[in-house]
Amino acid sequence: MTPIDMVKCRMQIDNTVYRNLTDGLHRIWKHNGIQGVYQGGLPTLLGYSMQGMGKYGFYEFFKYEYSQAMPTANKTALFLAASATAEFFADIMLCPMEAFKVRLQTSGTPFCSGFVDGLSRIYRSEGLHGFYKGIVPLWMRQIPYTMVKFASFENIVAGIYHSVLRRPKSEFTKGQQLGVTCTAGYLAGILCAIVSHPADTIVSKLNSSAQGTSAGQIVRELGMRGLWAGLLPRIFMIGTLTCTQWTIYDSFKVKIGLPTTGGN
Repeated sequence: MTPIDMVKCRMQIDNTVYRNLTDGLHRIWKHNGIQGVYQGGLPTLLGYSMQGMGKYGFYEFFKYEYSQAMPTANKTALFLAASATAEFFADIMLCPMEAFKVRLQTSGTPFCSGFVDGLSRIYRSEGLHGFYKGIVPLWMRQIPYTMVKFASFENIVAGIYHSVLRRPKSEFTKGQQLGVTCTAGYLAGILCAIVSHPADTIVSKLNSSAQGTSAGQIVRELGMRGLWAGLLPRIFMIGTLTCTQWTIYDSFKVKIGLPTTGGN
């Protein structure tokens, strides 16, 4: 997904650069080759691996804790509360790598000579603030994103069993249940991308702008249309990622003898 993310970030910074996803990939490949389209791949891998471990682990923890504390609460409300809390902590793990990734992908000239050099440059010029200056917009993007991701996924899974397949989850094999997981994951990913896209654009612009630029300035500069630049590549990217994440997660649960998520 790094090549798609690369084009998406550049379209958000300047939506006149590329006409569409295919045009962006072609131009980057033409000028920079495979290294260009995979720019930012390492911080993406590290950042989202840490965030993913925190997000899913904290979600299961807080879902259990909240359900014990509020046994009569609405299920969707519990999903929303648990996912929001989980994402709050997971983003603290993600933010430094997200800041580094955006610098790599949107810099007009090579930002650094390597991973360690890039981190050192950010720290020397802006200190710890350079890694966390986008934390509030990141929360604005990721918390609604994750609330939609978990709550919509659980409800879509339930809806597939109840309204489409019209049979209880227990009557299907584990492989068939994972097929439901994959389908619901992609649909949930589409909703996630739409809900969180304006904040994603602000994060990209903020991390590539001069020190002292505020989120409010970026919103005024871009306008409503600019905030939605790069939406289609992001829908494809987030849909695929969310589908993959849920499938891997539920496959692991099946492997250790646990039921797949949702639909109970």
